[in-house]
Amino acid sequence: MADPDEESRTAASTVGSDTVQNSTPALTKTAQKKLLKQERLAARKAEKKAAEKQRKAEHKEQRRREWDEKLEALSPEEKAKVIDSKNEARRERIKREKEEHRMKIERLKKAAEVGQKVVLDLDFGHLMTASEIQSLSQQIMYCYAANSRSANPTHLWLTGCTGEMEARLQNVPGFNNWIIEKENRPYIEALKDHKENLIYLTADAEDVIEELDLKSIYIIGGLVDRNRYKRITMDKANEQGIKAAKLPIGKYLKMSSSQVLTVNQVFEIMLNFIESRDWKSAFFKAIPQRKRDDAEAEILGEENNGTADAADVVALTEEDKKEDLEGDVVEEGCACKKQCIRETEDVEDIETTGNNVSATDNGNKELL
Repeated sequence: MADPDEESRTAASTVGSDTVQNSTPALTKTAQKKLLKQERLAARKAEKKAAEKQRKAEHKEQRRREWDEKLEALSPEEKAKVIDSKNEARRERIKREKEEHRMKIERLKKAAEVGQKVVLDLDFGHLMTASEIQSLSQQIMYCYAANSRSANPTHLWLTGCTGEMEARLQNVPGFNNWIIEKENRPYIEALKDHKENLIYLTADAEDVIEELDLKSIYIIGGLVDRNRYKRITMDKANEQGIKAAKLPIGKYLKMSSSQVLTVNQVFEIMLNFIESRDWKSAFFKAIPQRKRDDAEAEILGEENNGTADAADVVALTEEDKKEDLEGDVVEEGCACKKQCIRETEDVEDIETTGNNVSATDNGNKELL
């Protein structure tokens, strides 16, 4: 005979389960379609990534076979000369890369003393979804890479870097070695002694910037919101009692849509202007052609074909890095996201073994 208490507990459990299921709202048809679309895009992205990884592996193997065949066709004396030449070229490349890295470090350190101050305001993390935070972290990577390559870098700040935003950036290889100011506090606290010099860059401002002032500290809002929040940066500047201004986009080109740009696009415009002192050139180099009016785009031709768009950023992964015959070396001409990777290698680790040139890589790849 069944225990009445057990039946009662079972019934209560069933009712509780039904209550939980009923309390979960069903997705609308639009939401279901959106979810399915995201799943299809994710699946295609994974397939494309796997295919590209396979292609690179096959290309690398082909190059190794060609190298082995080349060496086998040579006499011992010729083989030794070819290997020595290859080792020497490798040493020269490593020496050149180290020198370029040293000069980059010097430029960034000098910018921290006398460069134009630019703040990326990351205090909007609580308003963004996980995917939007990921997108913003990639835009920040673009900003740092562009700043590192620039002949006249800025003194770059990250403020309000807490919570999930901070966790995302901590996962970026080499983030802790970035030559950049990092503040968990909001800029209004971290730069309270310079409040009169703060200028928030927002498309909603009435004042237009004609020239960048070294005394001013320009703030770029770190927000990826798909235009959900209207005037949020303008309202923030008003509430804090700081200046607000916008870049003179309308004077130099006609936008095909909103004048709201990604964080890295705004930052690259500023970098371009610092180098050229020409707003028109700065806009054309940084703003993707798809965001410009068709007439403007036709006039420009291919001037901006190489501009990187933050929406196209893919997170840095080991398989993304191009490899040469002797080891993992980042090749010149890689995409923007890869240009901020450096590899430290020790020349003394290069060894010649058998018919192949090999390298013992004790270095680390990191964003710097």
